[in-house]
Amino acid sequence: MTLHTLQEKQSILNEYISALRDEQIQKDRMRFRRNLQRIGWIMAYEISKKLSYASTEIKTPLATTSEEVLKEQPYLISILRAATPVFQGFLDVFDQADSGFIGAYRAPIDKYEFDIAMNYEALNSIDDKVVLLIDPMLATGKSLATTISRLLKNGTPRAIHVASVISARPGIEAVEKVLREQDYLWTVAIDEKLNEKYYILPGLGDAGDLSFGGKL
Repeated sequence: MTLHTLQEKQSILNEYISALRDEQIQKDRMRFRRNLQRIGWIMAYEISKKLSYASTEIKTPLATTSEEVLKEQPYLISILRAATPVFQGFLDVFDQADSGFIGAYRAPIDKYEFDIAMNYEALNSIDDKVVLLIDPMLATGKSLATTISRLLKNGTPRAIHVASVISARPGIEAVEKVLREQDYLWTVAIDEKLNEKYYILPGLGDAGDLSFGGKL
């Protein structure tokens, strides 16, 4: 697995991450979703640099020329529900890509422990495809690791690019165990630890709740 941390270099991403973390700005739900979407645009652009391209001939009103375009579209997979705004940013960039959806959530066992429940899948074949797996928060890594393991049992993608906005060190270590040598983990920011409820510190809270409201 290759790790790319986009915040290693200063960019406009710093502004968006700062706004996502700010508890006062978080009160504007539309702005929170919009910032996640804008981060999705930039992450998709950065990932596009690792994809394959081929020359194609184009006829303009004045002449014939050639351009390097995507050899094939990636296959986007969104982890519901928190990934939806980031996923929309990716879909804006890869606007001809097919998409799949997985419902994965924390199912509490007791006050301090949880398991990962997966109750929804809408997926096509991933054999020999470049898969972009999108989830905004990589905390323990349980949901992503479970998702990746299940995907690899049902097909062999050429490469997997995991896109996470904020990642904790424990989550990175968990995902590294299931990703292959040819796969990638992309994140904007890395936070060092989790709290007793397994939320990222400093993090930003629950991205799904901040985007769409609380849940029972």
